[in-house]
Amino acid sequence: MADNDNSSSAKPFVGEIKSGLKPSMKISVMGMVHSQPNSFILSLTSNSLDPETDVGLEVTVSFRDRSVVRNAKVSGKWGKEEKNIPYFPFTPMQHFKMEILCEHQQFRVQVDGQQLFDFTYRVQQLQKLTALKIIGDIRLTKVV
Repeated sequence: MADNDNSSSAKPFVGEIKSGLKPSMKISVMGMVHSQPNSFILSLTSNSLDPETDVGLEVTVSFRDRSVVRNAKVSGKWGKEEKNIPYFPFTPMQHFKMEILCEHQQFRVQVDGQQLFDFTYRVQQLQKLTALKIIGDIRLTKVV
């Protein structure tokens, strides 16, 4: 995926995942949190243009609630939200590195090298997930 200078928070970053996700792949998202953030959303989807697309993982980070909510959408239906996290890793005006590791049964997500959560796959065909979308109150510096 190419770097994207995203100076405007309203314009989403969309990166293509060539030939889709597969076990043992890793996606790294590096950026800096805005000075007065509300939230940001990261999604792994099957088609960035179709609103009815499957979403393998959507992570919604809320600074007001200090929450990191995960969910997935399969066949047009959102599943049960997962919210448990051991700590809230994001701070205004601080850089972060979020890594999404594709394991055999789940996504494992780490922030700055610390385990944040696991999310069991709900979309069974990982290779259908071909787009990474990020929107919200962060400035991306690198996505690989």
